[in-house]
Amino acid sequence: MEVLRDLLGVELPATPLVRLEKATFNTRRSDDIESDVVVVLGPPEPPAHAIIVEVQQDKSKDPKQLARYAAALWLMLRCDVTVLLVCPDRGVADHYAQPIDSGLTGYRLQAQVLGPDDIPVITDPQEAVARPAMAIMAVMAHGRDRKVVEAFAMALAELRDEHAAKYYEYAYSMSAPDVRRLLEEIIMTSTTWPVYSPFAREHYGRGQAEGKAEGKAEEAVRMLLLVLGARGFDIPDDMRTRISTCADLAQLESWTTRAVTAQSLEDLFDETGGQHL
Repeated sequence: MEVLRDLLGVELPATPLVRLEKATFNTRRSDDIESDVVVVLGPPEPPAHAIIVEVQQDKSKDPKQLARYAAALWLMLRCDVTVLLVCPDRGVADHYAQPIDSGLTGYRLQAQVLGPDDIPVITDPQEAVARPAMAIMAVMAHGRDRKVVEAFAMALAELRDEHAAKYYEYAYSMSAPDVRRLLEEIIMTSTTWPVYSPFAREHYGRGQAEGKAEGKAEEAVRMLLLVLGARGFDIPDDMRTRISTCADLAQLESWTTRAVTAQSLEDLFDETGGQHL
């Protein structure tokens, strides 16, 4: 709504009631067509206005499909419909800014198109904090400017609310591959920013799993040495080192089980026990 009102000058109903609507429309032939996002203004019955939002990176979508979206949603909700296209590329924006002939006499759709020239360059972190939705689009349209991405990332670190992860996901999904790589670089080289990106989550999750496994092995080593000490065994330095550096949790647990009844260290670590030290 901020984009339509402030950047494109579209008049929308003044209402505090805003909700997301199902983005799948059904036609008479029972073909499901699905847009990116549908936002509805006003009460459920009757709604005041509906907005279809599409992020378009290229010219692959048939413009007539946008006219179908608007017509299908109008049939569903019986309210006025605005189609908003967000295009980070100037040529793509110009392509979809042309009036769309639906093929139905008298029905031409004029989509609202937000191109890179309409999106402010946000390099101030405090402005990004105050306008996170606009900061997302600034990354999408101007993210090759490192200062734009840095301001966005610093804003995420300051926000740290339940919406911050979504802000990152939106910026990441709407950006070109080179901008995504810059987002990853800035996030991954900081220890203070939350882990939001798909790449970071994957590697952070892997690190957490590895850390948990390592912690369990360390605890198993401590327990084995504790049992051997309680049994009165004098553990040679080379044997203590071998135990302390073992990362095989199953092996450590096996040794600990045998340590409870072993009569000697040779009994504990002989070949029948599984491994010589």
